[in-house]
Amino acid sequence: MTIHREGTATIAITFVVLALINGAVFYLLPGSPVTGYIVAGISLVLFLFIISFFRIPNRVMKQDEQLVIAPADGKVVVIEETFEAEYFKDKRLQVSIFMSPANVHVNRNPISGEVKLSQYHAGKYLVAWHPKSSTENERHTVVIGNGKNEILVRQIAGALARRIVNYLKAGMQVKQNQEMGFIKFGSRVDIYLPIGTEVNVALEQTVRGGQTIIAKLG
Repeated sequence: MTIHREGTATIAITFVVLALINGAVFYLLPGSPVTGYIVAGISLVLFLFIISFFRIPNRVMKQDEQLVIAPADGKVVVIEETFEAEYFKDKRLQVSIFMSPANVHVNRNPISGEVKLSQYHAGKYLVAWHPKSSTENERHTVVIGNGKNEILVRQIAGALARRIVNYLKAGMQVKQNQEMGFIKFGSRVDIYLPIGTEVNVALEQTVRGGQTIIAKLG
């Protein structure tokens, strides 16, 4: 396991703040060692949680150009046909993955191909499972085409997630499972597939980025 580069500053700031809080408690309450130990214990748990949030576990990634691989860890909360208004402007099959704060938050390319679109949108911070979060929340849309199919992936900020990071630019050639970006502290990722695509997951199923097969392309 390694720590993602997006976590370096957050982990350092958290360490300094917790160190100052603990130092202040031990200095201002020298006669209350129990209180100091409680604060130290809570600080340690919080610090370890922050570190775990930015973890990148070692995994054997699944590679297959006929498959759409999960771009994120989490739970499948939506599988439905819907109108995609930003890029395709027609009906698509939407699969949405909810990422809790405890999940790995690296986002990966579901297929290899050329980046056709990479567009950031400012927006609201509705809870990630809200039906309108896909179109009203802060979000970043990416479209990847492989010559036969185009897949849209949308990173969506949630009530806690206040920063979406995306590394892709239009015209780039990308590989399946390479890092697409990162979302901090809980979020959602939507995938838009061609109508008729064979979906390989079910509602409430837990998926793993880079490993779980979301769908098979025609």
